[in-house]
Amino acid sequence: MANRTEFQLTSVVEALCGATQGGLAWQGCGGRLLPSRAQVIEAVEALRSVLFPGYFGVSELSTESMRFHVGATLDRAARILEEQIMRGFCFVCGNYGLNCPSCEQKAICALERFLQRLPAVKALLAADVQAAYHGDPAATSTDETIFCYPGVLAVTFQRLAHELHQLGVPLIPRIITEHAHSVTGIDIHPGARIGESFFIDHGTGVVIGETCIIGSRVRLYQGVTLGAKSFPLDSQGRPIKGIDRHPIVEDEVIIYSGATILGRVTIGRGAVIGGNVWITEDVPPGSRITQTPR
Repeated sequence: MANRTEFQLTSVVEALCGATQGGLAWQGCGGRLLPSRAQVIEAVEALRSVLFPGYFGVSELSTESMRFHVGATLDRAARILEEQIMRGFCFVCGNYGLNCPSCEQKAICALERFLQRLPAVKALLAADVQAAYHGDPAATSTDETIFCYPGVLAVTFQRLAHELHQLGVPLIPRIITEHAHSVTGIDIHPGARIGESFFIDHGTGVVIGETCIIGSRVRLYQGVTLGAKSFPLDSQGRPIKGIDRHPIVEDEVIIYSGATILGRVTIGRGAVIGGNVWITEDVPPGSRITQTPR
């Protein structure tokens, strides 16, 4: 019985190692450097404890120990990120070896620029936390929104991922936002550009596409989709990448639960979009859009 099992496992191992899916072989072979999802998540969680010191990670922080905690945690996160960013660059550069000076240098430069952006990210998140507190009558404190609100978590990770996305870092930004998606049910592409004081209330089922532009003081509720209406195809029938295909939401817009807004349309400043509406055309500033009464 044991020999039969060993034989079956050997044949399965051989078949799996040589298998292709849809004509594509797995690319994590031949010594190619691949990012570690676990390491990326560890680094981003460390960054969250730097951006919100005392709330995550070490909770007993004094004024004297704060600087040490932030410095030590940031150093740990930076060491992890440098390696993972390099692996992201190596993944797309075609170098199958373990030594890639070009990707290493690009990773160092990207990491330095990313770290320099962290104070600005923290300022944006402080405004987001205030927006969550003022936008939800059930919130008892800003502390509660930091600790408990899935929208704050999702936006925190997206803002970090967006900075890496802007620096041209492959894969790592998407790993970060998909982790937040799996935890919160909120799917925000790292390419989306989001202004200050952004608040997603409840949050489950929110989708924000890659080329969305969202202004300041915007509020979304659960189940909102800011998506693409269609996917233009090239001459070979493949989706054309990199075109603007998602909505522009101007300042001070409120979009209620279940609303679906598709395509490169503009929702004008101060508009209120009611629940469960379907929009594929521009909405003028100050409009109130609701379902048509039956």
